Amino acid sequence: MADYVVMPKLGFDMREGVLNQWLKSIGDPIKRGEVIAEIESDKATLELESQVEGTLLHVLEKAGAIVPIGANLAIVGEEGEDYSEMLSSEAPAEAEDESPPAAAEATSAPAPGSNGSAQAAPAVSSDYPAGVKATPVARRVAEENNIDITQVPGSGPHGRIRKADVEAYLTSPRPAAPEVSVPAKSYDIPEGDDVEVVETTRLRQAIGRRMTESKTTVPHFYVTSDVDMEAALALRKEINASLPDEQKVTVNDLIVKAAALALREFPNINASYAGDKLVRHNRINVGTAVAVEGGLLTVVQKNTDKSSMSTIAADNKEMIGRARDGRVKPEDVEGATFTTSNLGAFDVDHFIAIINPPDAAILAIGSAKKVPVVVDGELTVGTRMKITISADHRVTDGVEAAQFLQTVKSKLENPLLLLL
Repeated sequence: MADYVVMPKLGFDMREGVLNQWLKSIGDPIKRGEVIAEIESDKATLELESQVEGTLLHVLEKAGAIVPIGANLAIVGEEGEDYSEMLSSEAPAEAEDESPPAAAEATSAPAPGSNGSAQAAPAVSSDYPAGVKATPVARRVAEENNIDITQVPGSGPHGRIRKADVEAYLTSPRPAAPEVSVPAKSYDIPEGDDVEVVETTRLRQAIGRRMTESKTTVPHFYVTSDVDMEAALALRKEINASLPDEQKVTVNDLIVKAAALALREFPNINASYAGDKLVRHNRINVGTAVAVEGGLLTVVQKNTDKSSMSTIAADNKEMIGRARDGRVKPEDVEGATFTTSNLGAFDVDHFIAIINPPDAAILAIGSAKKVPVVVDGELTVGTRMKITISADHRVTDGVEAAQFLQTVKSKLENPLLLLL
């Protein structure tokens, strides 16, 4: 049975993406999980993997099109299958509609398999603006409640959004804060040889929006702790001696695992703020901020508290490599419940990070350095690293954040606990 290839959501704040190019042509066979197109979000160029299997029957969007998330990109089905109904501008009327949608003048679909079908564009009616299928009542309810209807999952035929879907979305917890629109400060750009004017990338613009939103809508507070890293570094050296290169553990992997185990004990920090509700996440997915050309991406290691150190290391190495090559997968950047930001490689003693919504907190990590310390009343040399949590004061408080850091510190100073 024919099905749609849709524009996936490639990040928390993504509303649309650019279809850069198709890697398959009409009539080509497609396997589930096969890369069929390249799409671009604000953050990176990503490979679109097909979630359906069959033959590429029809392309609904051309290369270069800006497509909202959830919109249909192509039709895949059995070779020779009749998909004309999927191209129709009309959809079955539903009982909830106050009146049936007015039928637009439709372009009749040519017979599948003919040359004309490969290029024919589907007719569009007012019932499907921006490629989103929704009943008129559903659209009205969404508009009245200031809801972006592209965010609402549809339960009707072919994913059509109904009134009940919008009402369910209204009552469900939504961690996202409203998007903040900040007008650019007026600035007279000088001209001449003394300056170079550089256009900001989509990624840099996205970072600007997200960080402005976070700092202006999330009440941050900060707590710092000092960690003795001697035992952790010794364990890392011992672990890596028996691992292949692709599984070797970094200092950041140790910290990610320690944070994940600590989050088990502090579910409020593995959470999101949603107005009058607190959304505690049952899974612990720890993100790692990665420097890429033009900005930052956060790659997300899933089920971190349950993953082995070698699995965390291998996952992060693969995702970081794809991020720096500009070829991240959608699942690489989705689903974080907590984030770490590590500047230890840059000889940084201490810094504070901005929370990445909808997370409730982020952990900033400095360098592990040889410093003078007092142990049992004696002055000696030790290896210390500062870690700082930035937390959302709507979700948690100073004591809880301090206790969370104490737990992270304890696990790093007794690193065998990371292997249990």
